[in-house]
Amino acid sequence: MGFDKTGQIVYLEDSRNRNTSALFAWDTKTGKQTLLAENPQADVSAVMIHPTEKHVQAVAFTYERKHWQILDKTIAADFAYLKTVADGEVRIADRTLDDKYWIVVYLMDNSPVRYYRYNRKTQKAQFLFTNREALEEKSLAKMYPTIIKSRDKLNLVSYYTLPVGSARDGKARPDKPLPMVLLVHGGPWWRDDWGYDSRHQWLANRGYAVLSVNFRSSTGFGKAFINAGNREWGAAMQHDLIDAVNWAIQEGIADPAKVAIMGGSYGGYATLAGLTFTPQKFACGVDIVGPSNLVTLLETIPPYWAPVIAQFTTRVGDHRTKEGRAFLTTRSPLTYVDRIQRPLLIGQGANDPRVKQAESDQIVQAMQQKNIPVTYALYPDEGHGFQKQENRLSFSAVTEAFLFECLGGRYEPIGDDFEGSSLTVPIGIEEIPGLKEALSEQKT
Repeated sequence: MGFDKTGQIVYLEDSRNRNTSALFAWDTKTGKQTLLAENPQADVSAVMIHPTEKHVQAVAFTYERKHWQILDKTIAADFAYLKTVADGEVRIADRTLDDKYWIVVYLMDNSPVRYYRYNRKTQKAQFLFTNREALEEKSLAKMYPTIIKSRDKLNLVSYYTLPVGSARDGKARPDKPLPMVLLVHGGPWWRDDWGYDSRHQWLANRGYAVLSVNFRSSTGFGKAFINAGNREWGAAMQHDLIDAVNWAIQEGIADPAKVAIMGGSYGGYATLAGLTFTPQKFACGVDIVGPSNLVTLLETIPPYWAPVIAQFTTRVGDHRTKEGRAFLTTRSPLTYVDRIQRPLLIGQGANDPRVKQAESDQIVQAMQQKNIPVTYALYPDEGHGFQKQENRLSFSAVTEAFLFECLGGRYEPIGDDFEGSSLTVPIGIEEIPGLKEALSEQKT
C-alpha cells in the first residue's frame, strides 16, 4: 500500500495466519515485519500516508461504518475537528506538500458527497461543492447501521432506510410497520456499506423501508465470516436474510405481510431461493440476472473465468462429481419451482456471460408449465446487469409498478420511461399495471 521515504520499508495489507487483514511494515533488507494497525472485526479499508515524509499516519477499518485509527498524534486534533464538520465518513482526497491544507471529502447518507478545503493552522473547513448539485435540495432519507444476530449468533452488519417523515422526533423506528424491500447484494463475495445509496433512496421515496444485510460470506469482516458461507447457498446464507427480516418485523420496521425480496446476481439467486425455500415469507420477489440452477451455473463459467472454478467449487459446491451435482441440485431454486406462491419479476440480459439467459429461461419455462404467473423482462443488448441508462430507467419503472401491486407503495406511472430502451417482455406483460400499454406505445 506504499513505501517509506527510503524505499526500504513496504506497507502491506496482510491476512496470512490471521482472520482479518492488518497493516504491516516490511523491511525488504532484514525481512522484519512490524504490525502497525489491526482490528479484530474488520479488514483494512484505507491508509493515510504523509505526502512527503511517507510514514503511515492513520489506518481505516470499516465495520458498520468507517473508523480511522490514528497512528500519528500530529493529526489527532485535525481528525477530532473534522468529525464535527459533518456526520459523514471522512476521506482526505489531497494535501498540499507543506501539509497546511487538505481537501476533505465526506461520504454522506442523506446528501451528495461534500468537499471541503481544510486549513490545518486555523482548524477551519470551508465548504466547496458537492458531487451532485441536483440532489442538494432534495429531501433524502437517512441510512441507519445496525448489528443483527443470526440464529447461530453471528453478527450481521446491516443497514436500513426509512421513508422521510415516517419516523417522528428523530427516531430510528417508523411510527407504524411499513412495507419493506429486502435488498440483497450480489457477489456474494461483496459487502454493503453505509452511505448514499440510490436504490435505498428510490424505494424509501416510494414509501418502503429498505434493508440490506451483510450475510455470511460477505467480505470485509475477516476470513471466518466469509468461510461461514461455504456450501451454504440456500441454507445458512439464506437463513441470515430470513433472520434479518424477522428482526425488522420484531422491531416494528416491517409489516410481515408486505416484505419483498430483491437483488441482482447472487441477490437474484437469493430472491428465487426466498420464493421457493420459504414460499410464504415474502409478498413478492424481483430477480435480476440471478441463477436458478447451480449445476448449469457452474457448468457455463466462461473460459476467462476458469481460475475461479476452484473458488466456486469450494464455496458453492463441486459440479464435477456425482455427489456434488446432487448437492447443488438440492440448493437450486429450479428444483422447487412448484413451491412458488408469490408474484415474481425477472430481469435478464441476453448477452450475460456469467449468469446466462438460460438461467432465467429455464425457471420461466418451468413456471409456465405449472401455470405459475411470472413477468419476464428481457434486454437483448445487456449483459450481467443493466448498463444502458435507458434500460435501467425502464426496468426501474417496471419494478416500481410491480412493487405497487404487491406492497401498495407509491409509484409513478410508466409514461415515457421506455423511450430508447430495448426492453422486451416475452412473458407476463399483463401482470403489471400499464406495462402492456407503455410497451405498445414505445413500439409505435
